[in-house]
Parts: sequence; C-alpha cells; structure tokens
Amino acid sequence: MRSVDVYINGKKIRLTPKQTIAKGGEAEIFDLGAGKALKLFKQPQHPDYQASPQEQQAARDRLLDHQQKLRQFPPTLPQRVIQPEALVTDKSGQTVLGYTMPLVQGAEVLLRYSDRAFRQSGIPHQTVVQIFQDLHTTVSQLHQAGVAIGDFNDLNVLVRGTEAYLVDADSFQFGTFLCKVFTLRFVDPLLCDPQQPKPLLKQPHSPNSDWYAFAVMLMQCLLFVNPYGGVYKPKNPALKIPQDARSLHRITVFHPEVQYPKPALPYQVLPDALLHQFHQIFEQDYRGEFPRRLLDSLQWTQCRTCGIAHARNACPTCISPAGIAAGIVAKVTTLPIAIRGTVTATPIFATGGVILYAALQAGRLNWLYHDCGAFKRRDERGDGASVLTGNLDPYLRFRFHGQGTAIVRQGQAITLEAGQVVDRLAIDCIGTLPLFETNDSARYWIHNGQLLRDSELGAVYMGDVLSNQTRFWVGSHFGFGFYPVGHGTIAFVFDAKQPGINDHVTLPLWTGQLIEAGCSFSSDRCWFFLATQEQGKTIHRCTVVRSDGSIVATAQAEAGEGSWLSTLQGKCAAGHFLLAATDEGIVRVEVQQGQLVKTKEFPDTEPFVDASCQLFAAPDGLYVVGHRTIQRLTIV
Repeated sequence: MRSVDVYINGKKIRLTPKQTIAKGGEAEIFDLGAGKALKLFKQPQHPDYQASPQEQQAARDRLLDHQQKLRQFPPTLPQRVIQPEALVTDKSGQTVLGYTMPLVQGAEVLLRYSDRAFRQSGIPHQTVVQIFQDLHTTVSQLHQAGVAIGDFNDLNVLVRGTEAYLVDADSFQFGTFLCKVFTLRFVDPLLCDPQQPKPLLKQPHSPNSDWYAFAVMLMQCLLFVNPYGGVYKPKNPALKIPQDARSLHRITVFHPEVQYPKPALPYQVLPDALLHQFHQIFEQDYRGEFPRRLLDSLQWTQCRTCGIAHARNACPTCISPAGIAAGIVAKVTTLPIAIRGTVTATPIFATGGVILYAALQAGRLNWLYHDCGAFKRRDERGDGASVLTGNLDPYLRFRFHGQGTAIVRQGQAITLEAGQVVDRLAIDCIGTLPLFETNDSARYWIHNGQLLRDSELGAVYMGDVLSNQTRFWVGSHFGFGFYPVGHGTIAFVFDAKQPGINDHVTLPLWTGQLIEAGCSFSSDRCWFFLATQEQGKTIHRCTVVRSDGSIVATAQAEAGEGSWLSTLQGKCAAGHFLLAATDEGIVRVEVQQGQLVKTKEFPDTEPFVDASCQLFAAPDGLYVVGHRTIQRLTIV
C-alpha cells in the first residue's frame, strides 16, 4: 500500500508501509507508537480480493456490519481481550475503517506453541498448561458476558509468558451480530454440512464451538498434532476421503487406519482422563465447557530412567517399553550402526539434551546443543567446547561463522570465540525474529533498513530494504529475501560477496496471513518455502529462484495433506534437485517442464527420518539432524 490518511476523533493520521506489523485475511495492523496499534480493514477493492467476487462481497458485508457493531461493542470485557478503543474513520467521521487497540509487545501467536522445535528450545510443558489455564479463564468470562469468540484459532491468541491474549475482537459474536468467518482446523463440525468435501459453516458459532476450538488448540500444543492430523490410509481405497473432510467424519489420530505423525508426542504420555475427554469431544461429539479440573490436575514430569516427559503417574515407556517407544529418543548417548536395504545409517552424535542448530560449514557439519545447563558447539570430528552457560531460551538464535558462534536475540547479535565476546552488532527485528544470517565467509544483517555484510574493513552496504519488515536468508553464493510493500511483495536476490541487490524477482502472489517462511540453497538456486493462512486453511508454497532472480518453478499444497510439501521442515537443496524428509522416508523433487515433480522415493530411509528433521547433503553422505540425534546416511 501507499501511505493512506485516516482519522481518529477527527485528527488525521498518515499510515505508511514502514508502520505495518501484520497482515491478515481481513485487515492490516499498524504500529502507532506509545504501545498502540491500529487495525485497518481491507476494502472490497483490495488487490487480495481481485480474483474472488465472493471475498469482495464478504468484505462489503463485513464493513457494513462494522459500522454498527464496533459502535455497540461491549464496553467491559476480560483484561486479556485486546478490544477496540478509538474508532478509525474517513474524513467525514461517518464511515468506520478500523479501530485502535493496545499493542501486545514481545508476544508469539499460540500456533508456535504447537511447534516442537520452538518448544524444545526452552518452553516447558507445564508452561503450556499455565497458558491454557489463563486462556480458560478468559473464555469462561467472555461467555458469562454473553460473548462468543466465533473464529477461535491459534493465530488470534497471543502468548506472552503464561498470559494468553485474544485479538481480532471485532469478529466476536454478541447480541444480533454473528461471526460469519471460521478456520477449517478449528471450526466445530457439528455446525457444518457433513456432506461437503470440507467444513462449511451452516449454523452460528456458540460457546460450545468455542470450547471445541479450545480443545483442538490444547491437544495441538500438548502433543504437536491436530486431532485430525496424520495421514488417513484406509485399507479399502473406496473409504478414502479428502484430508479437510476428516473432521466431518470424526476420523481422528486415534483411528487405527491413521498414520500417526512421527514428530508428534505419543498420545499415551497424557493421563487417561484427558485422553478420554479428547475422545469424547472429537469422536463422540461431546460439547460443553472444557473441564477446568483436567488442566489444574495436569502435571508434567521427566522420567529419571528414560528421560521422556509425560503427565501420568508412572512413565508409560518404562512400564511398557514396546508400547509407545517409537518416535521417542530419551537419554540416549550411543546409537548402533543400522542397515536397511540400500541405506546404512552411521551414528554421529546423540545427547540427552536438545540440538538447537546445525549447519554445514566448509563442507563439515557443525552443531550447537544444550545439555546440563550449557550451550555447546561440536563438529563431526568431535571437536568442540562450551559456548556459554545458562538456561534454554526460545528467543535465542544461533549462527556459525568460522570459529565464531553468533548468539542472536532481539536487537543484538553477539559473536563469541573461545568463550570471549569478539563483536556486538545492532540489528533490526520483525517482532521477536532477529534479522541476521551467516555463511562460510561472512555475516549479514539488517540495521535501520540497510542490508549489511561484514568484511575485514568493516560493514559493507549491500542495499536498502524495508526496516523491520524484511526477511532474508543467505547461501554460500547468493542470498534471497522479501518484504511487503503496497498490496504486494518485493523479493530480491543478492550476491554473497558483491554489494547490490536485484529487487526484480517476481514471486507468485499470495494472500492471507504469513505464518512461516524458509529457504534452502544450492550454488545457483534457492528453494523458497512459504506458509500462509488463507480463507481458513493453511497453504504451503514452494518457489525455485535462480541466483539471477528468475523463477524456475512453483508448487502449492495444503498443510497436512501428505505430500512432500505438506510440511515446510526437512528440506535440503542439492544441485538442481531437492531432498525432502517425510514420515515415510526421503523423496527427491526435481523441476520438469516448469513443474515441481517428485521423481524418486527412498523408502529404506524411513526408519531414520521424519518430517521435522533437518537434512544436509555432504560429499560423504546425507546428514539427518533430529532433536537429539545426528546420523549420516549412505545410499548404495
């Protein structure tokens, strides 16, 4: 968007792209400073709606609804609700365009708490219980005030510490104002037409549907899997249904013909009473307020014998090792060499702690892990040392540069060598995401809207980007990045060693709310991955970009539908093809006639990988980095 003028209590406010802090399917959020934010609704003519007359009409209806709804918004709601404060209007003061609200600083969307990698970097299971206790209180209070949340999902809950804040309050349902939007993963199937290939809301939301969504989010955050996650593989092909339709037929992860995801925690780590509640809700259509006692009695512990975390009276693995041991790596310090068919898996490393970061540097794998209160760096030769001591922190990021280890947190990157601080850099951030990357030869960062690279003579200016809005990655030969501008996106590539950026990269358009992004590089191309929430569902995209900025191929898939693109993790560029880890083994993806095509499967790799692991291609084999183990695979 260009700069736009709006009015608050008759005072003109100019909104600029630099103030944008978030973009969703219905609105854009701007930072007004002084702890305040402004939500501006998208107009029917917004470019995101150009290809959809249905969405254009929905925007008209929504704006018409808001003219009265926001003026009649309940004045007193629970303290964790980020509710409208001042109305934002046009110059006449008659047409409501949005509203102002408090800005929740230093918060993460609840979605991130269902990401196992994020959680294992420093968020205990018991903290998640406290978050849901806090959220439970707010939901109960809203219902007592005669308000239903409606489109209750893990992107409109912001978490700071153990506090859960509800945003997007303008979509709440109260009085005669109904909430007409929904998110596929969280909509109550009892309100939908069971004959459709995906959930479509046919009845109004209610407090019961709020508690249904609450249970979905709770299960996701406890087990790292949606109630309808995994892959449904019926023995009778005639029973196969679309992934989106599984909730309509109550085919949950508990179904015997559903392949349970490897990265998820086995559900047997939960107490029987809580598992029974999930069964009742998702398979037997039980509704009502989620029992608070199940949260208050939920106590996680770590088994002293095997090391797994569980919430039962006794460790389920130690009682029945054959029962749920699959997928759990506990206090393991050694692994045997394993052979399956054409694949040999050689153990490289194992820890009772957690591996936080890994990278190939000068052709050698390096990794950083946390164990026994210390952050330690090692490489495949066994060389390494403690970097620093301290507790896990989910907001710390790590990068390697030669013998230096960069410790990056919001606003600052500190490089240590031999336990000593050798450098400090001020850097920009997007929320809690610091904008800093490295490769074998240099460090790269963004500060005050400038992309910079270090050299022996100091920082080298590479080019201008949008401050606190630009995401970027760097490979050994070139880098790639993007930032929102106007109603679209500017993407760019840059040489890893020479100043200058090429911002004429034409990415396929996307709409909705950005959830996740990542990149994997070979010498002359990068594979750019993007996850967005659009029209209530999560869409994954892959775009292959050459170092000159030209687009090679694109692909798109829905999250969780079982293809190589149904997750964004586990991808590794190698030459002109991509290796992707899935729960069923590694697959190879190549460009054929402008399309991304799965060209080969390696089923013998299945025991050694899952969709959440990291892959690194090296001359001596393929490294598989899990949460606690590293193995090298060779395929003959």
